[in-house]
Amino acid sequence: MGRNDLARHRLGRQRTVSSTGELRHTALDALHRSLGATMTDFAGWDMPLRYGSERDEHNAVRTKAGLFDLSHMGEITVTGPQAAALLDYALVGNIGGVKPGRARYTMICRADGGILDDLIVYRLGETEYMVVANASNAQVVLDALAEGSAGFDAEVRDDRDAYALIAVQGPESPGILRSLTDADLDGLKYYAGLPGTVVGVPALIARTGYTGEDGFELFVKPEHAVELWQALTKAGEGAGLVPCGLSCRDTLRLEAGMPLYGHELSTSLTPFDAGLGRVVKFEKEGDFVGREALREAAARAEQNPPRVLVGLVAEGRRVPRAGYAVVAGGEVIGEVTSGAPSPTLGKPIAMAYVDAAHAAPGTPGVGVDIRGSHEPYEVVALPFYKRQK
Repeated sequence: MGRNDLARHRLGRQRTVSSTGELRHTALDALHRSLGATMTDFAGWDMPLRYGSERDEHNAVRTKAGLFDLSHMGEITVTGPQAAALLDYALVGNIGGVKPGRARYTMICRADGGILDDLIVYRLGETEYMVVANASNAQVVLDALAEGSAGFDAEVRDDRDAYALIAVQGPESPGILRSLTDADLDGLKYYAGLPGTVVGVPALIARTGYTGEDGFELFVKPEHAVELWQALTKAGEGAGLVPCGLSCRDTLRLEAGMPLYGHELSTSLTPFDAGLGRVVKFEKEGDFVGREALREAAARAEQNPPRVLVGLVAEGRRVPRAGYAVVAGGEVIGEVTSGAPSPTLGKPIAMAYVDAAHAAPGTPGVGVDIRGSHEPYEVVALPFYKRQK
């Protein structure tokens, strides 16, 4: 697909609010406005929150297909003979073990073990990787990788201006995309990517997403974004595809039990505190940032289990929000990290960190303090929703 053509050296460019205080705009900004999108400030970007009904957009992704602009995400390319060694040092995962064409979910941590960001790393070739960071943390991740690259024969390149990112998600997404590409979608596994063309546009086609549904994320040059969006829209007309904003993306990921940085993940938590210790690969060779602190965190978690991330389903109609206290027997036993009405379940739901003694599904007497009223909630295992494969 000419990956090198997609990559342009932008080291040091910070994609947040500009020096004039203005929000940044994606290549699809005018198109979003023409569709009547409600826009919102998200990590310094002016992004579509919704186009119409959040519930309708959510349900379209669950039953048919939805189209998302994710161009605010941060792409960082790492290349060179020691690219894998650098990423194995800077990140907690075993990146050198990722085969070309595959992707891996991982994290970057501070020396004290606190989570700086959760990431997806794509191995594009033998010595080329693309790290995709959350928009709010992209500069932090870029700086950490650049700083960690000292002593490695590898280049860290800021490619955030080189890509637009469009996602098509939902059960109808394979059929919609298949009509526009000759890439082998049937052979493309989950958490894998391959170069190809979509309506003649060079793209990295990845089978990844943040909705709990099957779907694809398409990395293309910004100048091709409008053409690609319009082609996908036309191809999806008969399949029920609709444009989707960040609001339904949040309820979709919440139902799927997927963490959101700044809510379920933060620098005050280690991966072990977040119940994601499995992403830390102590068995890989060599040192990595945070190794000793994370060993201590793992030992602490084994001896004295930290609060556990659980699902909560409301018995009533009141919606919990991040920061609300979880209570039992008149005592605070945890805190809500994310909460919203669930279109799929038809009830308010939340994710929360609670004391291990109250984390078992069905634990009686658990509630959420909503403005002084202790509303009853059922403790359930995550995720709330899992698609039928």
